[in-house]
Amino acid sequence: MPSTVALLADERDFTAMRRYASFAFDDHGAYLRQMEGLLRALAAKGVHTTVALFDPVAYEEFCADTRLDPDTPASRTRYTAELAAAGGTVTYAGQPIDRLVPRLIGVAEEQATWEYATALLSRAAHRGDCRDDTARAAFDRAGAALRAVVEAAGPGVHHLVCSVPADGTSLVAVLHADAREAGPPKLAEPSALVFRTVLACGFALRSPGGLVLRTIVADTPETVRGWAQQDGWLRPLSEAEVFTAYCTDAETGEPIPPEHGVEYRAGIPLDRPE
Repeated sequence: MPSTVALLADERDFTAMRRYASFAFDDHGAYLRQMEGLLRALAAKGVHTTVALFDPVAYEEFCADTRLDPDTPASRTRYTAELAAAGGTVTYAGQPIDRLVPRLIGVAEEQATWEYATALLSRAAHRGDCRDDTARAAFDRAGAALRAVVEAAGPGVHHLVCSVPADGTSLVAVLHADAREAGPPKLAEPSALVFRTVLACGFALRSPGGLVLRTIVADTPETVRGWAQQDGWLRPLSEAEVFTAYCTDAETGEPIPPEHGVEYRAGIPLDRPE
């Protein structure tokens, strides 16, 4: 039978759980080592195991909503089962705990970004903020824009970052695309869904977001291109705009030295769908 293990990756979260008498651990490092031993033991038995991030605050809310005693192993098990059903897990494949933890945190952040972006799209459609567009149309256009960017970039390994300001915060999505072989580029899932949803938020809300593409091709300098979200599509930035965006500190406005071996190029014009 498959198994799910919920991990307290952050020491502050670990400390928060120590207030429960049924939680027997008192040292975060020792806890992580024991959890790694558990994962290895499950893998040695051929058990397919996924790992989720255990959030003490969400756990407390879960217990309050379900009227469960939070100070029992049974309640923690039920919460873990809910995490597994909601997604946002990492498959254990024998990776060391110091590699597993950062990946787990990244997946949890990606899941939270997707949920927030989805809620923003739904709220915008309900309020009519999308004007002549709908949330579905914005999502479809985001898919078309993503395909257009990757296809225009050509062969190579592509690293895309989409940033959209919304409700006083900034939604950020990251996506890797492998276009080294013939055929359609390989997009990492579910990162592609998160990326598309964040981009759709920028289109639907008419937010002044942006998209940056870094391309790596063997034996050639890395290239960086950029686009701005404008009128429900992507406007290519000039070479000077890309250079300024990359070589300026976002918080202080001070110039940053350009990266060695990186070429800053203008964004490629993309045909807007009908």
